Amino acid sequence: MKRPLLLPLLLALASCTTPPIGGPPDIPPPMSSWGMPQIINVSAYDPKEKQRPGQGYSEHDVSALRANGASALIARAGKGGNLDEKCAHFLASADRNGMLPGIYYRLQTHVDAVKQADQFCARAHSLAHGRAWNAPALLLCADFDANSRMSDILRFMDRVESRTGVVPVAYLENSTHLKQLLSSADPATKAKLRRMPYWLALYAHDSGAGPVYPAPGSPHGLLHQYQVWSDWALWQYGGVDWSHGRSQPKVYNHGMNRNSLYFGNLDRPVERNVFNGSHAAMQSFWEQHGLRLR
Repeated sequence: MKRPLLLPLLLALASCTTPPIGGPPDIPPPMSSWGMPQIINVSAYDPKEKQRPGQGYSEHDVSALRANGASALIARAGKGGNLDEKCAHFLASADRNGMLPGIYYRLQTHVDAVKQADQFCARAHSLAHGRAWNAPALLLCADFDANSRMSDILRFMDRVESRTGVVPVAYLENSTHLKQLLSSADPATKAKLRRMPYWLALYAHDSGAGPVYPAPGSPHGLLHQYQVWSDWALWQYGGVDWSHGRSQPKVYNHGMNRNSLYFGNLDRPVERNVFNGSHAAMQSFWEQHGLRLR
């Protein structure tokens, strides 16, 4: 893991060397303020409500996301046995705009993990064969509920790999339960979990504090609390809080890692991520942990 004090310098240097990954040749490589590729994740909750003047987007037209610097889009395929009705539209629009496509499934404890994995895999194969894609692969990700059981996490992972040949990316909520569950796992289980790249969620340096764990502060601090991975692949640094039916943007903004509440000139919040590497590395990552599209 990179030392926190060196991270901003390394990220800035990355922006000097990364080539574009797709789209028209006159579009420059979309980068974050840290020099890392930007990724937007969406679900049927998107687009969220308009909150200020600016560009908008829909599941049928995500050109504003691309214009503001997004290199990839990961759409929710389903949740707890229910499919997301906007998924295919979001992915097709992203592909038309030269963005890498990905999907995630929100695993919940009230439905059998294998049944949910089967629904996810069926949706992934249907999407892969449903159109002629420009992108090389469809990234597969698992979003594990804050109260997930270890058996469910492993069964979901194994089922997805057996049906697709792909080890999915693991997104974890920062719950005390998950931190205790993973940090106390035996070495063999941790080695198996590490086969899934880690997609971390951290929207503020001072959030996540509780009676068992202090606020992680940084991705390095979060890695230390889980005690499984030595590094992270994706960082969701921007999300939302919901209050009275309205979304409030919540974005990591601390030290040298400064980010505005809104993404570029968009008129509403979006959920924002960075990939820990260059554009070339991200495309290779997509192909390694994604379902081939061509």
